[in-house]
Amino acid sequence: MIPSIPQPLSFRAAYGAYVALFFVYLVMPLIVVAVFAFNDSMFPSLPWGGFTLDWFFNPTEPRLGLFHDRRLLSGIWTSFYIACWVTVLSVSVGINNAFLFERREFPLKNLCYMLMLLPLVIPGVILGISILVFSSTIANFLETTIGLDLEFLRPSTFLVVMGQFSFISTITTLIIAARLRKFDTDLEEAAQSLGASKLAAIWTVTIPYLKPAIIGAAIVSFLMSFENFNTTLMLVGSDQPLTIAMYSRLREGSTPELNALSLLLMAVSGGLALLSVFVQRDRN
Repeated sequence: MIPSIPQPLSFRAAYGAYVALFFVYLVMPLIVVAVFAFNDSMFPSLPWGGFTLDWFFNPTEPRLGLFHDRRLLSGIWTSFYIACWVTVLSVSVGINNAFLFERREFPLKNLCYMLMLLPLVIPGVILGISILVFSSTIANFLETTIGLDLEFLRPSTFLVVMGQFSFISTITTLIIAARLRKFDTDLEEAAQSLGASKLAAIWTVTIPYLKPAIIGAAIVSFLMSFENFNTTLMLVGSDQPLTIAMYSRLREGSTPELNALSLLLMAVSGGLALLSVFVQRDRN
C-alpha cells in the first residue's frame, strides 16, 4: 500500500487487520510459552494451576527449577563456550574476507564469492553430515596408516565449532562487507599522506568506521551459534549444547521448566537483537 495514494476505507481496514493478524500469529506462540513458564502445574498446558516461580528457582524434584538443573545449566555453558569461539573465528575471518572481496581483484573472484555463499543454501543437516564424513575419513585414515588417533576429528565440540563456523563466517562477511563498501578510501589515503603506514591507516581509520558492523556481526554470529540445532546435531559429542539438551529433554516429556528456559532465551536473544540494531545504525 502506497501512503501517498488515497485508498478506500474498506481497503485500509482490511490492510490494518491483515497486519494485526500477522503480528498476532508471530507473537502468540511466544506469549503462550512465556505464560506457561509460570503455571503451577506439572504440564505446560491448560487448565491454569496458578502462578508460581518454581520452574525457575525450586531446588528439588519433581518440580526442579531451571537454575538448579545441572543438565540444562551445563548445556547453557557448552553453548556459550561454542558460541564464543564461533563468534571470534567468524568475525576475524569475516573482516579479512570483506577486505579481500571489496578491495582486491584476483582470478576467479566471482567463483570464490559464490563458493563462500554456498554453505548458506545447503541444509544444515547435509552440511553437518558432510563435515562429519570428511573429518571421520581423515581420522580413520590416519589411525589405520600411522596409528595416530585424532579424537577431535570425531563428533566433538571442536567439530561443532567448525561446522557452525563454516556458514556463520559467510554471514559476518556479508554484514561487514556491506559497510566497508560505503567507506571512502580517500580517508585512508589522507592518513597515509600524513605518514601512517597502510596497516596503521586501516587500524586507526577503517576499523573504527567498521566498528558498528563488527559488533553487529558478532552479536548475530553469537545468536546463530547459540540456537543452532541441525548442524550441531550431526557433530555433537559427549558435551551437549543447550539445543541438543532441550531436544533430549523433550523426548523424555515436556515440563514448564523448558518454558522457563525458553522465556529466558527469548529475553536474552531479544536484548541482543535490539543491541545489534542499535549499533548498526548509520553513524556517518
